[in-house]
Amino acid sequence: MARWAGWGAGPAGAGSAGGPSRAFVLLGLVGAAVVTAVLVKDRRYLEASVTALAGLYFALRAAGVLGGPRGGGA
Repeated sequence: MARWAGWGAGPAGAGSAGGPSRAFVLLGLVGAAVVTAVLVKDRRYLEASVTALAGLYFALRAAGVLGGPRGGGA
């Protein structure tokens, strides 16, 4: 499994070692879904829409639509 280089820019930055693992992306998706549900329950719809968009991003990453080919995910 490739070591993740972090979020920095440039050749030694994000993506140079394969990006975050699939497990990390799925954890982000679950976290965004939980926060969205809590915000909707509290009737904070603007904030809930922002976290829903984050959940959409993580869902697209998990599905492989965004981010290109994965290097050694879980």
